[in-house]
Amino acid sequence: MLRRNIRSDFVGGAHVFPGGAVDDTDTNAEHQVYGVSDEAASRRLDLDRGGLAFYVACLRELFEEAGLLIACDDAGRAVNFTDPHHVARMAAHRRAVNAGELDFLSMIEGEGLRLDLRGLEYVAHWITPVGPPRRYDTRFFVALAPNGQFATHDAGETVADLWVRPHEALGAHARGEFEMMFPTVRNLQAIAHFSSSDEVLDYARSLRSIVPVRPQIVERDGAMVIVTPGDEGYSVAGP
Repeated sequence: MLRRNIRSDFVGGAHVFPGGAVDDTDTNAEHQVYGVSDEAASRRLDLDRGGLAFYVACLRELFEEAGLLIACDDAGRAVNFTDPHHVARMAAHRRAVNAGELDFLSMIEGEGLRLDLRGLEYVAHWITPVGPPRRYDTRFFVALAPNGQFATHDAGETVADLWVRPHEALGAHARGEFEMMFPTVRNLQAIAHFSSSDEVLDYARSLRSIVPVRPQIVERDGAMVIVTPGDEGYSVAGP
């Protein structure tokens, strides 16, 4: 998880998963990925087309915000990132990508790599409620961290990074020590009972249909609270 810069105009100081918006450059990337076609990605995300861009955006944001690159060569072989010269070169690429001086997919092509989508699993879909000035339609994915790489925050949008077990993050949040957004909390709750990352991936693969979660803001006992399907006060016919 990453801690957002306290000066950010959106959830400053909160702990979040790496992520961000789909960019125009994330489209038309089939020749730079390995393991998943746009047809398969779109079918999994219940879209007519363009689903692959979400997978590409996921791995791009993971690289930009956490410094992790899930990639392989043209034959599908994992890339060794332990060589110090390679590590330094990729760190320089990351700085250039974040500064807008280098296009992410151009960097992938220049390195002779492909984004490895074989282990990237779609796990949840949230659409934020009507009311707040900012609304988001967000897809959540899970993957194993690549071997030989170390996650680091970008020292811009994010100011800290840590690996934390879901139940530990939830406990710290309950004690007021660990600020998180509502969807982050709920997504951690959904996987907190698993004992390993492999079990989380198996769970994601087992999901045949992922229904969007559409929270609602309702008044309860004089306070505004967020509810989801199944909670008291949730309107099935709501927005």
